[in-house]
Amino acid sequence: MDSFDLIVIGAGPGGYPAAIRAAQLGARTAIVEQEAIGGTCLNWGCIPTKSLIAGADLFAHLGRAAEYGIQAGETRADYPAMIARKDKIVAKLRGGVKQLLKANGVQTFEGTGSFQARNRIAVRAADGALTTLETKHTVIATGSTSVMPGFLPKHPRVVESRAFLDRPSLPASMIVLGGGVIGCEFACMAAQLGVKVTVVELLPEILAMLDADAIMELRKHMQQKLGIRILAGAPLTNIGADDTGVSGTVGKETLRADLLLAALGRRPVTAGLDPAAAGVALTDKGMVVVDAFGRTTAASVYAIGDVNGGPQLAHAATAQGIAAVEHALGHARRAFDALVPSCIFTAPEVGQVGLTEQQAQASQRAVTVGRFPFAALGRALATGDSEGFVKLISDAQSDRLLGATAVGPHATDLIAEATLAIKGEWTAAELGRVIHAHPTFAESWMEAAHALHGACIHAAPKRR
Repeated sequence: MDSFDLIVIGAGPGGYPAAIRAAQLGARTAIVEQEAIGGTCLNWGCIPTKSLIAGADLFAHLGRAAEYGIQAGETRADYPAMIARKDKIVAKLRGGVKQLLKANGVQTFEGTGSFQARNRIAVRAADGALTTLETKHTVIATGSTSVMPGFLPKHPRVVESRAFLDRPSLPASMIVLGGGVIGCEFACMAAQLGVKVTVVELLPEILAMLDADAIMELRKHMQQKLGIRILAGAPLTNIGADDTGVSGTVGKETLRADLLLAALGRRPVTAGLDPAAAGVALTDKGMVVVDAFGRTTAASVYAIGDVNGGPQLAHAATAQGIAAVEHALGHARRAFDALVPSCIFTAPEVGQVGLTEQQAQASQRAVTVGRFPFAALGRALATGDSEGFVKLISDAQSDRLLGATAVGPHATDLIAEATLAIKGEWTAAELGRVIHAHPTFAESWMEAAHALHGACIHAAPKRR
């Protein structure tokens, strides 16, 4: 029986960084993966979707070429070529991760990992062969999978995100069931490529976790610029699917389309793991119970990423994986960070971190808000991307930054500066005093910080 200092079960964006970090700290490390190195994020999530979104964004910009003084002629989207590009990128990154694991001395086992005891892991390969491993510490990083409720018809025209990415062609029309992050990203991508899209969301609003101003801005663009229908506040019922298409009812209206994409959230993957054999407890929703350091109810076993019910974000899983390994191996004792930026690759993009204005107000604290529109930013006008804004929330008494939202061009990159400022416990005044290069999109944060104090240079003052 082979023995290791630490074994990671799951080689996604939480698992493989955890394994590499453990090896860097001198631990004899193994990683177990039942399907593909890189997990859902690299193979069927973050990377492939952003590859297709990049193509859709470029196609949309080519349609505006005349605005820039460029006569580009007629353009068309070659979706099979976009799929081939996506697959090439995924394969390259997957190969890179494999090389990183090998270079760091991490031993990889292909198969499904399950607990036989707290310090003993069984790995069953696809051909049924069983390998038993001993370990001093284990990190569960099995991630999550798409929810496909039983009320949905089992038909090739009813798919979740992974199956959608495997399709060689786009439908002419589609219903997106679920107005969360996944649903809205796919809706925007497909609409930019000419698909007629309808989003149905049971809650009163799409992307309910966002700042209300950001929702309003994104919804406006999705409806007015991309032609997406958004039906919120009612369920999709009487769902049917056959070889001619899909259908469903919202209120008194019957919807018909070529495809239904189910984007109804994700559930933790613990099937086959047998956590009870190790004394690892689960919640009633199947998530692994952990403390602030990622420790489960079993000594020496940790759980990171989607499987522990925390933020379903790849970068959160990565940070948790590194923190858990350092804690397990006695090199650091730091709790999982609660300040996690979120990025949504819709059209336009959204980045958010910390408290929204509504959350800050609900906490019964006095807050001050500073906002700056991209329409007043030189770089945004020069590049032709002037929709959206950035927004800062600060404590009215201390001026300390509490939250930030960006919606518009490069929002998913811009949110990093706001995250750093909030993490560093900066005040809005301190952020405003930082010299930002001109002309850049990042200047918007400086302007918003000034606006928060009524001293914005490039926006008209508020009426008193």
